[in-house]
Amino acid sequence: MIRFMNFKWLYFLLSGLVIVPGLISLVLFGLRPSIDFTGGTLWEIKLEKDGSDLGRFFSDKNIEINSLNSSGQNQFLIKAKPWEDSRRREVRGQLESQFGSVEELRFETVGPLMGRELLIKTVLAVILASIFILIYVAYQFKDKLYGLSAILAMFHDSLVILGSFSLLGHFFGIEVDTLFVTAVLTVLSFSVHDTVVVYDRIRESVRHFPETPFENLVDKSINETLVRSLNNSLTVVFMLLALFLLGGQTIHWFALALLIGLVSGTYSSTFTAAPLLVIFHNYLQGKNRA
Repeated sequence: MIRFMNFKWLYFLLSGLVIVPGLISLVLFGLRPSIDFTGGTLWEIKLEKDGSDLGRFFSDKNIEINSLNSSGQNQFLIKAKPWEDSRRREVRGQLESQFGSVEELRFETVGPLMGRELLIKTVLAVILASIFILIYVAYQFKDKLYGLSAILAMFHDSLVILGSFSLLGHFFGIEVDTLFVTAVLTVLSFSVHDTVVVYDRIRESVRHFPETPFENLVDKSINETLVRSLNNSLTVVFMLLALFLLGGQTIHWFALALLIGLVSGTYSSTFTAAPLLVIFHNYLQGKNRA
């Protein structure tokens, strides 16, 4: 049997090496919000002629845009401050005069007030999900230590994914949108799901071997569940890799967020949640003896 808990401080060190740079980036740069949260217009178009000079076209015509990205052959994603429908028709007419026919693939406008409201609802959703998960785990295992350790492991995964996208936003201009929020909430639930599997095996071991040291029972439980957890995670990892590499522009970063969160969640369930439970248990045991 592998004595995983002999290296628990090494696991925390590895987590720190991943989390700390992202945490510093979050403090210094924050996340780069998309128009879903700030308000604005997203316009995706396909041009008949070559659009390599599209950026210069907007500059020459004094049309203010926030960003211009290619999303396919002669296909472009334009982000700007909120446009009225009349403004869109005007710009489209100017484009057609230079680039031929313009096919509209998507046109979305979000007002600043709606963006702020969506941001508030997003924060509330994450907080409520965390509270419900904490209550559920603590109730199911009849021990607040299980709930506390699970929620800390969940925050570990949240910091990994938020820090990663803060760094990506600062260095590569990657924005977070409502799909990113969906990915974060999915990762939180997956992380706790995997943690519950490990905790359930620990609880069974404690029930059947009450005289065995708690740390040994945790090692036993991890040895029994690790292969299952890895096999489950790898099946999803392969799917997400395919989605990230071959999926369209709109789900590209959503797939990456899920992939980062899935890897972090698989790691934290075994190498963060379980060691935290051992540390809290040993602390309480020592306190009771004193």
